[in-house]
Amino acid sequence: MRVVLAEDLYLLREGLIRLLEAHGFTIAAAVETGPELLDALLTHRPDVAVVDVRLPPTLTDEGLQAALKARREIAGLPVLVLSQHVQQLYARELLADGTGGIGYLLKDRVFNAGQFIDAVRRVAAGGTAMDPDVIAKLMQTTSRRPGPLLRLSPREREVLELMAEGCSNSAIAARLSVSDGAVAKHIANIFGKLELAPDEDANRRVLAVLTYLNGTAGQTG
Repeated sequence: MRVVLAEDLYLLREGLIRLLEAHGFTIAAAVETGPELLDALLTHRPDVAVVDVRLPPTLTDEGLQAALKARREIAGLPVLVLSQHVQQLYARELLADGTGGIGYLLKDRVFNAGQFIDAVRRVAAGGTAMDPDVIAKLMQTTSRRPGPLLRLSPREREVLELMAEGCSNSAIAARLSVSDGAVAKHIANIFGKLELAPDEDANRRVLAVLTYLNGTAGQTG
């Protein structure tokens, strides 16, 4: 699996390279500026991009801007944002096309290699991997919007939030202290209330999460 990595801090960049290579990834490019990132993404068209938000030359939002531009050229390009900061506007724009393959992790909340590698693989496969703090920031505005999310019960919203984090059914059951069967029933209810037409469960799962994070109705077309 080929990765383009963007991180301006030398030690962190080198550490991420070694970690990814140790788990079987190939580093197609490792860059430290926004322009280099955009060029690398369009040139290498990797299986997944791991991107810091703030890159030179201005250390504001070059990483996310480059990722957004690349996704406009390469539909569905998987992007995992790894940052110390939550940029709500650009995070929403990454989520808005409804294709999945999006993750947003906070550097100081990645506690072990397994957590990080699992997130990279999940995003590369078209899923989501969202830090709970990022979800909370996005939901500060989403929760005030009308729409299909209002049909969900409090428990169903809890289940959907854990789905957004990338939790499996068994992991959700453990977190909520309920049975796997109860989780499956809640997820079926979520699909129905969000009007997600029958499809592969993995695809509906991603669409449900994107609906949750965007606060708008999901589409299956």
